Amino acid sequence: MRCGDGMGGSDRMNAEDLLAIRNTSFRTDQRTGPYGRHCGWHARWARSAVGLLGLSLLSGCYGTHNSALPHGPAAYQVAPSVEDGQARSAVQAGDRLAVRVLGEPDLTSDQVWVDGNGRIQLPLAGEMQAGGLTPEVVRDEIARRLSARYVRNPQVAVTIIEHAKQAITVEGEVQQAGLFEAPPGLTLLGALALAHSTTRDAALDEVVIFRTVEGRRMAARFNIAEIRVGKAADPQVLAGDVVVVGRSAIKSVWHDFLQAAPAFSVYYWLK
Repeated sequence: MRCGDGMGGSDRMNAEDLLAIRNTSFRTDQRTGPYGRHCGWHARWARSAVGLLGLSLLSGCYGTHNSALPHGPAAYQVAPSVEDGQARSAVQAGDRLAVRVLGEPDLTSDQVWVDGNGRIQLPLAGEMQAGGLTPEVVRDEIARRLSARYVRNPQVAVTIIEHAKQAITVEGEVQQAGLFEAPPGLTLLGALALAHSTTRDAALDEVVIFRTVEGRRMAARFNIAEIRVGKAADPQVLAGDVVVVGRSAIKSVWHDFLQAAPAFSVYYWLK
């Protein structure tokens, strides 16, 4: 049986393994000597602890994944990866643009603001979509509109003067959950770095990005262990996204066991 991502990788644990651990570990209760009684108590405690740990590990093998969320290739339809550097220069709602048309001062402005719907308003060119597009795409659309009726062979330049300050939320199994400013081109690994990375109990294959697209709440699950080693693309994180890092039941139980276990190993007898 395969259980989660486990402690640093995929864990394989079954009932026979747990039984072997219980039967072969801590045999000191059968020993005699000046410390025999004391050792026996520790051994019985240890066997019980290992048994409880095993039950916890087995129970943690089920229900750790939300299978309803898209994952793998389907997840990137919700949160695409950054490709060809385009997302790093994409226009966002709240940005301030400079639009210059050579030889046309009335059509030139450094105060073109992108509204909350990602649209801009320009003289003669009218209202148009700019959010999510690169300045080059916006430039070409402005030139197309102007050349259709008003300006012959317009020479247009569009640049982002000021990016809007927008935020993302990172919570769950991270070192420092909170609300963080989202710079242009932010990716999932970058978002986790803002939160000082994941905790030791984090389920690395249970990292979910929640996003609102056209009024609809969407979510996708990613495996950051694969992203870190280059086996999967690093998805883009947009302003307003919520990143939640899940908790690994196996890691949590194991770390709790190590913290709670007394120093009974001092009394372990070798055959």
